[in-house]
Amino acid sequence: MSKLKPLMERNFIEYASYVIIDRAIPDIRDGCKPVQRRILNTLLEMHDGKFHKLANVIGETMKLHPHGDVSIGDALVVLANKEYFIEKQGNFGNIITGHDAAAPRYIECRLSTLARENLFNKALTEYIPSYDGRKKEPLFLCSKLPVLLMLGIEGIAVGMSTKILPHNFIELLKAQIKILNKEKISIYPDFLQGGSIDVSEYEDGRGKVRVRANIETKGDKILIIREIPYSTTTMNLISSIESAVQRGKVSISSISDYTTEKVEIELHCSRGATVHDVLPQLYAYTSCEVSISSNILVIKDNHPVEITVTEYIQEFTKQLRNQIKAELEYELQQLLDKKHWLTLEHIFIVNKVYKKLETAKSEEQLKKTVYVGMMPFTNLFIRSMTDDDVKRLLELKIRRISAYDIKKHQNEIDDIVAKIDECQAKLKALTQTTINYIRDLIEKYKDQYKRRTKITTFDSVDKKEVAKADIKLSYDPETGFFGKSIRNQEKSITVSEYDRILVVTADGTYRIMAPPDKVLLPAKLLYCKIFDQEKGVIFTIVYRDNNKVAWGKLLRIDKFITDKVYSMFPPSPFGLLYFKEKKSQDKIKLYFEKVSRAKVLESVYDLTELRLASNASRGNKLHAKAVARITLLRESETPDPEEKQRNGKQEKLQEKKDTSGISKTITSATRKSPEDSKTGTSMTKKKQGSSKTGTPAKKKSTGSPKPGTSVKKKSTGSPKTGTSAKNKSTGNSKTSTSSTKKIAPEKKGTKPKSTEKSELKETPAKKKGKGTNLRKKK
Repeated sequence: MSKLKPLMERNFIEYASYVIIDRAIPDIRDGCKPVQRRILNTLLEMHDGKFHKLANVIGETMKLHPHGDVSIGDALVVLANKEYFIEKQGNFGNIITGHDAAAPRYIECRLSTLARENLFNKALTEYIPSYDGRKKEPLFLCSKLPVLLMLGIEGIAVGMSTKILPHNFIELLKAQIKILNKEKISIYPDFLQGGSIDVSEYEDGRGKVRVRANIETKGDKILIIREIPYSTTTMNLISSIESAVQRGKVSISSISDYTTEKVEIELHCSRGATVHDVLPQLYAYTSCEVSISSNILVIKDNHPVEITVTEYIQEFTKQLRNQIKAELEYELQQLLDKKHWLTLEHIFIVNKVYKKLETAKSEEQLKKTVYVGMMPFTNLFIRSMTDDDVKRLLELKIRRISAYDIKKHQNEIDDIVAKIDECQAKLKALTQTTINYIRDLIEKYKDQYKRRTKITTFDSVDKKEVAKADIKLSYDPETGFFGKSIRNQEKSITVSEYDRILVVTADGTYRIMAPPDKVLLPAKLLYCKIFDQEKGVIFTIVYRDNNKVAWGKLLRIDKFITDKVYSMFPPSPFGLLYFKEKKSQDKIKLYFEKVSRAKVLESVYDLTELRLASNASRGNKLHAKAVARITLLRESETPDPEEKQRNGKQEKLQEKKDTSGISKTITSATRKSPEDSKTGTSMTKKKQGSSKTGTPAKKKSTGSPKPGTSVKKKSTGSPKTGTSAKNKSTGNSKTSTSSTKKIAPEKKGTKPKSTEKSELKETPAKKKGKGTNLRKKK
C-alpha cells in the first residue's frame, strides 16, 4: 500500500494533465481543442479543391493521434455544422430537429475559403512530431479569427469544465476594432437556432443567459413556434411540452410538427384556455425557455485559466496584431531576399562575371572566381553574399543567361521595391493595418453571417403564478390525518404544487410544508392556509403556563424550515386559550380558579396591548392569578373606565392582603360573576338617588370564619348607580368603615355553624344623615 499511493498520485496527476491539456480544454491561441486542430490541419493537407469522404479524413487524422474513429467523426460533424470552416456535402444531421448524420462513408467535406485564408500559415506554424514520429502536427494554428467565441465550445476534464457560448462573427470583428481604438465593448451570444435572449445576467461570460423560443399567436387558440432555443431540438421541445401537458401544467390539446428546413410547431389550446394563458405556461414548464450558464476556461501558457469575454477579445486582438506583424515581417524578408537575388543575378549576367568561370578547374576555384568577380559591386548588394547565393549563381543555365531581358528584370525589381515600401508602411502603422484587415473581413462576410438571435429583456415567469391550483388537501377530524389522499368535503383547501401550507394545531405547534400526501397532525387543526413567505403572517395567541397563569403575545411567522415543527410558546400542558390570525382588537374576560374567600373572580384584558414576541418568549402576562377559562367580551359588556379603575383597586388591595397575611376584607356589595352564582353570593345594583327605595341586597354568610379572621362592615349612605363595595356616610369623609368584630376561634371537634343568610335593607335616612339601619334576618 505504501508503494501504491505515490504511484497512483503521480499517475493520476499525469492523467489529469493529459485530459485537461490534450483533450477537453481549448487553447487560447487558436481557440481549438486538440482534435479540432488535427482535423483542420488534415483537411488543409488534403485540400485539392474537391470534397473528401469523411471516412478518409478520419483515417488521415488518426495518423496524427490515436483518437477513436467515432470521436473524430463526431467532432468533425459538430465542427462542420458550425458553418464557418468546413463546407459539407450530404447528410450531416440537423441541429434543429436533432437527427444524426449519415455514416462517414456517405458524406463529404472540405475546407472553406474563410478557413484557408485566415487559419493557417505554414511558414510561421510551429510543428511537433506526431505520436509515432512519422508525421508532424501543429502545436497551434496561426489563426487570425476569434475561433473560441465563434464556435462555442464545451468540454469536461478532470475536476473542471468549460462552456463557451457561440457569438456572432461580425460583432466579434467590430469589437476588435473598438479595442484597437481603445473603446469599451459589450458583446453577447448568438445562436444558429435563433430565438430571443435575455443577457441581463451574462456578466461578460461568467453568468448565464435565458433563451426563449419565438412563438407566434394565431387567433386566441393557436400558437406557432418558429424558432427554438439553443441547446434544444424540436424533438426535445415537443417531448417537454407533452410531459407538461400530462402533468397538467400546460393547457394544450394537440401538437402538430411541420418542421422542414425551418421550425414550425403548431399548438392548439385546450377548451377554456387562450393563448394568453398558455404562453406563460410554455415558458415556465417546457423547454420553450432555457437558462444556459457560461464558464470560459482555456489553456494559457500550459495552464487552465478562467477569463471573461472582454479579456479574451483583448488577448486575441493583441495576438492578431502580433500575428499580422509577424506575417508582414516575414513577407518583407521574402521580398528583400528576392530583390537581393535579382540584384546578384543582374550583376552576374550584365557584367559577364560568368565568363571568368571558364578558367577555373575546381569547385573551389569557381566559388573564388564568383566572389572576386562580384566584389567590385558590393555597394549594390541588399545584404552580404553567402555561399548559398554563390551556389545559386553557379547553377544558372546558359539558356537563362542568353535569354536574359534587362528591361523585364528591372520591372520585376521595381515591383518588389514597391511591395517592400508597402510592407514597411504597414509595419509603421501596425494598428491601422490590423483595423484595415478586420474591416476587409467585415465587408466580405457581413451578408453571410448576420445575427440570428434577438437580444431583448423579458420578465421571468414565476411558476407559482402560472401553476394550476389543482391539488385538494383535506382534514379528517376523526383520524387527525391531513393531505391529498384524505377525502373530506367540509374541511379542504385547493393549492398548487409550489404552494407552502401553514398548519397550526390546538397544542400550539405549527409547521410549514409542501402539499403532503398524508400526514398525521398531533392535535386538532386550528388553521390551514397557503403561506406567503414575503408577507409572513401574524397571530394573536393567549395560553396558560404550567401554573395556569395566562399569557398573551403577537407572533410573527416569516422564516421557516420546511416540515420542521415549531411551538408558539414555551412548553405547557394547558395549551391555547385564544387564537386568531392578525392583530386582534378583541377584549377578553378572564375567569380565575376558585380560591377560598377570593373576591376578585374575573378580569378584563384588552388584546390590543399585546406586543410582538418570539416563539421562545412568554409574552405579556394577562394576570397574576391562575385562569380557569376565558370568554370573548362583547362591546355591550365592556366595563366603563370608572368601574374598571375601582375593580383594579380592589384587585390590588386583595393581592396585597393575600401576600401580607392580613385578614381578608368582605365588602357589602360586589358585582356578580358567574363564579359567584355557584358559591351562593348575589349582587344587586342600586338605582341612583336617595329618595327612592332601592332593591335590598341580600348577603349570604359563608359560615363560621376561620380563627384569627375579622369581618369589616361598612355603613352605607345613599348609593349611586354603578357603585359597588363602598357605602358613603354623611360626614366629610367619603368612605367610612365600621369597627372590626373579632370572632373567637372554634374549638377543636366542633362543627361549623350553618350558613346564615343576611339581608341588607335600605331604610330612610335619619335627620342628620348618619346612614342606614342594618337588620339581620335569619
